[in-house]
Amino acid sequence: MARNDLVTGNVWEQYSKKVQDRMNAPRALGEFTQEDADKTGTKLIVADFGAESCGDAVRLYWLVDPATDIIKDSKFRSFGCGTAIASSDAMAELCIGKKVDDAIHITNTDVEAFLRDNPDEPAVPPQKMHCSVMAYDVILEAAAQYKGVDRSELENQDIVCECARKTRKDIVDAIREHNITDVEQIVEITKAGSYCKSCVREGGHEAKDVYLVDILAEVRETMEGEKLAAAADTTQSGENSFDKMTIVQRIKAVDAIIEEYIRPMLVMDGGDMEIIDIKENTPYYDIYIRYLGACSSCATGSTGTLYAIESTLKQKVDENIRVLPVQYFKILKKGKK
Repeated sequence: MARNDLVTGNVWEQYSKKVQDRMNAPRALGEFTQEDADKTGTKLIVADFGAESCGDAVRLYWLVDPATDIIKDSKFRSFGCGTAIASSDAMAELCIGKKVDDAIHITNTDVEAFLRDNPDEPAVPPQKMHCSVMAYDVILEAAAQYKGVDRSELENQDIVCECARKTRKDIVDAIREHNITDVEQIVEITKAGSYCKSCVREGGHEAKDVYLVDILAEVRETMEGEKLAAAADTTQSGENSFDKMTIVQRIKAVDAIIEEYIRPMLVMDGGDMEIIDIKENTPYYDIYIRYLGACSSCATGSTGTLYAIESTLKQKVDENIRVLPVQYFKILKKGKK
């Protein structure tokens, strides 16, 4: 496919160099025969997807080691536009060396990312992204043929993002693994919603049964419930670790240690302290305190007393605790004016 085959030079410039190279000189273009499979001791798989009559079809060839299920080699034939040829070429290359079960998880977004020259710049114009969807579909056909099952047994029907071929499970797993709290993180990490954006929230050009914002809200609610349940279970068993506590439980745990070991020492010198807030700043737990009474004006509050408080809490509660007096943040803020 040459530059003149495209509508304008501006369109051509939206394709990555890798895409352009594979349009003109595909690396995995070709086919395998049963003779090739016999020579290598592999199983030949030939899978088709699409409709050649409308100029949009791909045929995928695999040589699979039946002992390990590893795809030893892969080639393709494509009947479609230059983008479809480049995408099919990348898809065939990505299959090599993978087990069949792993190849099933290759999506069109994986293919597009593989074809980028720069991680931050798309490899193809947005309107041509659909050309790479066939890669996912033909892989499912090949895998189903190898396993001797119907394609529907392998295909997860619960797809949330058609563009990125991301299922509800993909989204839920990402939210849990990365502790995602906003929908933009879902888009960045999974690529779901990064193309047409219809699946992000209601109001897109195509209505959906469920949106990313709905899944996020549901999973976050479940995670919070699990956290509360875990905290309750560990409290009941007497093994409540600081990282599993709720914010209320953390404040109570810290306050109990202060009451028993720290406050008596402060009161003897006419002072006291109170907990203002506890913030999780992985891997640390930052405890913000305010000195009261004599402690609020005592110079040792920032040295010996602070060291004693932090050391006691590290020893009795959690080794990752940091104690930060709010008085000194005010002093620093004034100093910057």
